[in-house]
Amino acid sequence: MNDTKIIVLDDDPTGAQTVHGCLLLTRWDVDTLLEALRDSAPLFFVLTNTRGMDATRVVALTGEVCRNVKTALQQLEQDGVSLQPMYVSRSDSTLRGHYPVETDVIAAELGPFHAHFLVPAFFEGGRITRHSTHYLLVDGKPVPTHETEFARDAVFGYSTSYLPAYVEEKTKGRIKASQVERFLLDEVRGDVTPRLRDLSGNRCCVVDAEQPEDLQRFAAAVHQAVKRGKRFLFRSAASLLTALAGLAPQPVPAERMHSLVRAGRAGAVIVGSHVRKTTEQLEQLLLESDVTPIEVDVARIGVDRDTLLKEVVARVTHAHEAGRTPVVFTSRVEQTFSDPKQRLAFGEQVSGLLMDVVRRLPETLGFLISKGGITSNDVLSDGLALRASRVVGQIAAGCSVVLCPEDHPRLPQLPVVIFPGNVGDERALAMVYRRLWPAR
Repeated sequence: MNDTKIIVLDDDPTGAQTVHGCLLLTRWDVDTLLEALRDSAPLFFVLTNTRGMDATRVVALTGEVCRNVKTALQQLEQDGVSLQPMYVSRSDSTLRGHYPVETDVIAAELGPFHAHFLVPAFFEGGRITRHSTHYLLVDGKPVPTHETEFARDAVFGYSTSYLPAYVEEKTKGRIKASQVERFLLDEVRGDVTPRLRDLSGNRCCVVDAEQPEDLQRFAAAVHQAVKRGKRFLFRSAASLLTALAGLAPQPVPAERMHSLVRAGRAGAVIVGSHVRKTTEQLEQLLLESDVTPIEVDVARIGVDRDTLLKEVVARVTHAHEAGRTPVVFTSRVEQTFSDPKQRLAFGEQVSGLLMDVVRRLPETLGFLISKGGITSNDVLSDGLALRASRVVGQIAAGCSVVLCPEDHPRLPQLPVVIFPGNVGDERALAMVYRRLWPAR
C-alpha cells in the first residue's frame, strides 16, 4: 500500500504551530521537494508566504510549487517509491487569505479532487466552528469572526462567518451557499466515512469542530476514504494537521526550550505584526527589566532608509553586547492606503528593512523570536536565508520553535520562535521570552 505524505502549502510559516519533527521549506525546487518527500516525517510544509502577495503573484507561485511537486512525485515513482499525497492549503484561522485562488490553482494542477474542505478550527488559538459558523473565543465566549477586527482586514475582509455564505461571498457566487456540504458536530462525532465516499466533483465542504477529538475522528474517516481511492484537498488552519499526521508528543517539552539557547547568550525579538493583540503583547514584553526597546519609525523608510537601518543595527549591537535583549518593533501607528495593492507594497518595504536588520544580527545571538506570520516567513526565507529548517515543537500554544541547520554560515543551530500575530493572551509574548531566557 502507498505511504501517505501530507504536503502542506502554507501561506505563512505559522501552520506548523501544532506539529513537530517535520521540515519547513522556503525553497520549492524539485531537489528540495524530493528531500522532503523522502524525509521520515509524515508531513512537510512549503512556505509560500502568499498571504503577503497580490492574487496574480499567488496564482503564478502556487502553480510553480504544484508543478514541481508533480515532477518530484513522478521522479520518485520512477525510482520505485510510491507515495499517496494528501494536499493541504494551510491558511489563517480567522478566515483571511487567498481563498479560493489557492485551492483553485491546486485543483487545476494536482487534481482532480472529489472534494475540498474548509476546516478553520484552531483550538490552540481559541477558534472553533459550530453549526457551520466560525467563532473566536474571547474571554471564554464565542464571538463570530465577522464581528472581530480580522474581518475588517483591508485585503481579506469579509462580511459573514457562516461558512457556506463565506464561500459564496469569496467565490463571487460561483459556489452557492446552498451547494456547500455541511459536516455538523453530531455527524463529525459519528462516522462520516460513508458521506466522504459519496463525494465527487470537487464538492465544497465545511467542517465543524470544537475540540481536538472532533478532528481526530474526522481525520480517521478521511484516511479510510483515502485508502479507498478518494482524493481530497483541504483548506484549513493548523489543528487539522495534528489530527491528520497523528504525531506523538514532542521530544523537547515547552518548559525545556531554554536548553536550545546558544552558548547561554541573550537573544533578540523582531515584531512586525500590527494587530491589536500583538501591540498588547509587545507592551507587556517591554515591561521586562532586561529588554531594550528599539522602535522602527516606518514613516522614515521611504525618505531615510539607510540612516534608519544603521541606527537600528547599532542599537541592536549595543544592547546585545551589554547582555540585554533588543526588541525591534515597527511603529504602532497604522498607515492608511488608497487600495490593498499599496498596502501590500508598503508592507514589503517594511519587511525588507526588518530583514536587513536580521541579516546583521550579532553572530553570538542566543535565540530569535519573530512576531507575526508574514514577518516570520520573511525571517526564515530572507533574513536567515534558510532553504529548509526543522520544527522542534511548540513553546506555547500555537507558537513553534525551529532550528537553523548546523551548516548555517552565521547562526548555526539558532532556535527561532515563530509567533503568529493573532495568538495568545496579553502576557503570551513575555511568557515565551521567559521560557527561552529565564530571569537572571
